[in-house]
Amino acid sequence: MSAAQRAADAGQDERCGVLADQVPLPLEDPGVAANFARARAVVELGFRRPEEAARILVESADLTGARRPDMVASLLTDAVHAAFSAGNAALIEEIALRSPALPVLAVPARLFGGDVHGGLEAVRALVDMPADGVMDRLMTGIYLQLTGDHRAAREAAAGVVAHCRDQGVSGWLPTALHLLVQTELSLGHHEEASVRAAEALQLAEYYDLAHRAAHLRAALAMPAAVRGEEERARELTGAASEYTRPRGVGRGTADALWARGVLELGLGRADAALEQLEAAGREVTHPLLRLPLLPDVIEAAVRAGRPERASEAARSLGEWATALGQDALAASARRCLALTGPDDEAEEHFVAALALHDGGSEYDRARTALLYGEWLRRLRRQIDARDQLRAALEGFERLGARPWADRARTELGAAGGETGLTVHEDGPISLLSPQEREVVRLAAAGASNREIGAQLFLSPRTVGHHLYRAFPKLGISSRTELAGLLAS
Repeated sequence: MSAAQRAADAGQDERCGVLADQVPLPLEDPGVAANFARARAVVELGFRRPEEAARILVESADLTGARRPDMVASLLTDAVHAAFSAGNAALIEEIALRSPALPVLAVPARLFGGDVHGGLEAVRALVDMPADGVMDRLMTGIYLQLTGDHRAAREAAAGVVAHCRDQGVSGWLPTALHLLVQTELSLGHHEEASVRAAEALQLAEYYDLAHRAAHLRAALAMPAAVRGEEERARELTGAASEYTRPRGVGRGTADALWARGVLELGLGRADAALEQLEAAGREVTHPLLRLPLLPDVIEAAVRAGRPERASEAARSLGEWATALGQDALAASARRCLALTGPDDEAEEHFVAALALHDGGSEYDRARTALLYGEWLRRLRRQIDARDQLRAALEGFERLGARPWADRARTELGAAGGETGLTVHEDGPISLLSPQEREVVRLAAAGASNREIGAQLFLSPRTVGHHLYRAFPKLGISSRTELAGLLAS
């Protein structure tokens, strides 16, 4: 029994499982029984189903609570962590309500019970309370990330990572690094997130932590998607989903689908993006867990010409942005109001969003500037459009977000701005008009004429006409040749 526990603490889940299978049941001592339940849950979470891991821990808390009340808090905290991995809000709330006075459980008890103000107060109380254990520290960071305070979440996550390194708690380090990666992604620090996720994945594979490795592959896929690295993003999301789907790891599956959706959206395939993003939202069972996806869902729906599928997401995003009071969320909500609301109010929302982005994610700011610039260009306000599109282009280029930079560059050219491309640098593409360039870029990414039309506010017939005119200039005869030409 003690050997199984030591293996669990060291992150050796497979060895822990082998040893746990050798323990004779039932166990009479409640303390020993609780520790054994924790070891079993570690194995269940590491290789099987997180929901079952949570239920093992809850059952143990119920059975041992009367005789060992000192162990209940740690059992339920471990249980709620496993339920978060499953993305099951009802289970999270069920666990939290068993001991809602416990600070680490007060947050989900209130947030998922509808008391957002009380939940935020509970988060602040938890931040102010010094935590010794890894799990309490982790949950604090998770709650800060969940409620949109990404800078504080990053600070908390960095603290957990430092604690794991200083104390030699190697088994928890990949999990702590994963939280840090999530905060870096939320802040738009894609390069930092990639480096940390690669380290964490290497550790997870070394310790045979298959569950955490799947989460990390999904996290690594996001910066790859933003950079337009299609093959790598698909490989990472495919490997992640292969593990997470059959085991009910809802958060991991949602993250993988989200990365795929962002990849498709950046490449101009709005219909495919919407399909992936809506599927991601179905993997988690509470609006708060879906919140990070919503700006991308809304943009994909509008670009796909399906604004009705953006309305519920826009309403939810606006309500949560107001309730949580974080500038980054408010900026996203205002940007999405510009997309979905009355056209005569759009500029007010775009300007407000850009102001709220100050000091925040450069990636999100560039996304807003791109949409604002596109809107201005459609109104033929070319000079104003150039300012926004140039800012978007510069931001995307600094981040290495190639597909997004390509879109901003094409829009800037269409607005009469200097894109920085020469005939030598851009090859035969320089022979095309700005509109033809954008149509060709989207067609090369695999978008259909209808999808391209929805993106560019053109009819499918007009898209076909642009392609018909572009092919002779490019020296090709079909759209199947476009991808190779643009790659060269």
